Amino acid sequence: MYIITDQLRSLGFSVNKLNNLISRNNHIRTFNTLDYFCIYIIMEDIRLEVENMHYSIKSGHIAFIGPHKQVTFGEALGEEIYIIVFSSSFYERSSKDSLFLNSQLFFNYNSEIFIAPFTNLEEKRAVFMERMESFQLKDESLYISAAHNAIERLILDAFLHIPADEMKKDIKFDYLYYVNRFKVLLQRDFRKAKKVSHYAGELNISSRKLTEMTEYVLGKTAKHIIIEKIVSECKKAVHFSNQTISEISYELGFSNEGNFSNFIKKHTGKNPSEMK
Repeated sequence: MYIITDQLRSLGFSVNKLNNLISRNNHIRTFNTLDYFCIYIIMEDIRLEVENMHYSIKSGHIAFIGPHKQVTFGEALGEEIYIIVFSSSFYERSSKDSLFLNSQLFFNYNSEIFIAPFTNLEEKRAVFMERMESFQLKDESLYISAAHNAIERLILDAFLHIPADEMKKDIKFDYLYYVNRFKVLLQRDFRKAKKVSHYAGELNISSRKLTEMTEYVLGKTAKHIIIEKIVSECKKAVHFSNQTISEISYELGFSNEGNFSNFIKKHTGKNPSEMK
């Protein structure tokens, strides 16, 4: 199991080359983002698997991945891929910072990952390795400030690649925050909790309020989002694993195969076995 670096534990921020992280992980190439936000500066071609979905990313791109995601790296050397990891408490200093973290960069509703091209390759290398190292040696407070500014710069560059019609500029900030927290909790708890009341309780709001928020942000009820998540995980398991239907039903938190099959049939029109 991967053990986070001392720097990440103490500061809430770290930047490392991918090959160093894989070495720390006993050469296992699968990680979980846990509660952290991740930005990957990709300077060599690589294949990624994020929540069982595959992505081929060319050199010259940057990828954003939110909390509680399982990520598996393909067989790239990893010497030219930089992994920036940070906590919300490290980055959030203002409402603008919170808006960035709860944006489509880290909570892209159409995919588990947001990928954008970047320019000035050598500049980014200098910022995240040479300059950051200089600040770290000089003064911790300067290092933290430099890290925050560097992350913000990457985020602002990536915002340019979100289509204007997808930017929900009129969205209520608190709604956006709660809906994205709900999505993080759902990613963590969907196997054991399938009722809206569980997630509303975790957020200290009513089930009705949570549904109002999800309908405003996503155009769907909270219950519908939970159902979509379970159905999606079922499809992934059927297509990408060798588990039996009984094993999949247990993995997804159902008491027995019959209940699971009835649930999937009700919401897709097909039995799990018909999805193969």
